[in-house]
Order: sequence, then C-alpha cells, then structure tokens
Amino acid sequence: MSSVGRSLVVRCETVEVHTFEGTVTAILEPDVVHAWFATVEQLRDKSEFYWEVLDDAERARADRFRFEKDRERFVLGHGWLRELLGLYLDLDPASVVMARGDYGKPFVSENRLQFNLSDTKDAVLIAFALGNEIGADVETMTRKVDHASVSAYYFTPEEIVDMSSSGDAKRRFLELWTRKEAVLKASGVGIMDDLSVLRVDALVNENTITHEAFVAMAASEYHVRTWHIGDEHLISLASPTLLNSVKLFSVQPPSSSPQNRG
Repeated sequence: MSSVGRSLVVRCETVEVHTFEGTVTAILEPDVVHAWFATVEQLRDKSEFYWEVLDDAERARADRFRFEKDRERFVLGHGWLRELLGLYLDLDPASVVMARGDYGKPFVSENRLQFNLSDTKDAVLIAFALGNEIGADVETMTRKVDHASVSAYYFTPEEIVDMSSSGDAKRRFLELWTRKEAVLKASGVGIMDDLSVLRVDALVNENTITHEAFVAMAASEYHVRTWHIGDEHLISLASPTLLNSVKLFSVQPPSSSPQNRG
C-alpha cells in the first residue's frame, strides 16, 4: 500500500444491450474499439489450429492446468487472440511475439495496437484499440457465486446498497464486478485485494486510491461501458479515453486483414 493516495474518477455509462456488427470494418481507427465475443463452444472446432499457433511458453502454461476444461479455455482463448492479432498485424498467428508488463498484461512491442483478453467459464472476450490502453472483462450468469459474501469484502457500501436494491442482485453484482476488473486491466495492474476502494456503480465515481502499483500505473480517469450479451453474459470495457465508438463482433473473424490506421 502507498502512504499517499490520489484521485481516480471512473465514469460509467448506463448498461446496454449488445448489438453485433453485421460486417467487420476493415480498418481499426484510433478512436474506435473492436470487441470480439465468443462462447467456448463456438471456438471448440478450431482447437487443433489454436494449439498449433501457441508458442512454447503458452503451451507450457496450458499444460499446467489441473482441469481439462480450464486448459481447453486457455488454449481456445489464447489461440483466438493470436488469430486476431495476426489479422490486425498482417502476420502469421504463430509468428506474433508478445511481451508482458510488470503485472503480466501482454503487449506487442513497438506497435500502437493495444489489446486485452478476458475469459469466464464458458466464454471469451478480446478487445482491441489503437494507442489507448483498453481493459476488458466478461462474466457469465451461469457461474455459481455467493454475491452477497463477495460484495461484502470487495464492494463499497454504496455498491452494496445499489446491488441489494436492484431487481436482480446477481446480475447487478456481475455488472459492477466486470467494471472493476476492466478498470484494473486497463491500468495494467490486473487484480488487487482492495477492490472496495474502487466505486463503479454511479455515472460519475470519485475515488481515492492508495494501492502502490495502482497509484503509479492508473490514469487519472477511466470511461466504462457495460453490455448484456444475451441472457447469460455480461461484458465491460474501460479506457482512459471516451468509448464513443465500440464495435462488437461475434466469433467469425474477418475475411481480410483489418489494417490499423493512424
């Protein structure tokens, strides 16, 4: 913990219902975010291809999973990430070289393309942006979670009241949880214990943060948008800049390389 706190503003928009794009825009503009969503089932038929494009370190990580379902989700998610990176960078997916930040967030060196991967037990979300950091998180309503107990530890008092007074406490819990995770992932920190200092239930949330790494790495302000994907999934995206233009895509990749512009 840092002995000195500082301000962090989180601006959240009202929860939206998703609409997938009918076609893929071939160019990723600097002020546009592309977010790709797929269920594990939708990715499963390419499992052999995704395993082949992973590098040695990724395969070693996959083999360390105790349960096959977790291993499968890792392979599918990271293989799909490589497939999409190959399209955006016009490279063979297996040849994409990624480095990692101090807290594990991957990036491609000397390239303005920013990206973030999130998975839950039955789905994967990958977001792309140019120049600006992006954080993404996905959750599923099918996950068993004691939202009352977890929120008591990780949520602010205002968030607990907001969740408890909603018509669907579990769904509201996941909306707020994905917002917190998306902000942390956009900062590059990833996860921290004192999530209760990060309020995300209001349209404008004035926070004071003290976590040393979060103080050092977070922007002064984040903009967050949240969507329902069907009845079972929720996603949130966070960025230091306005998320005015977000294009949501389903699993099918573009037929041609979506070149970067700017």
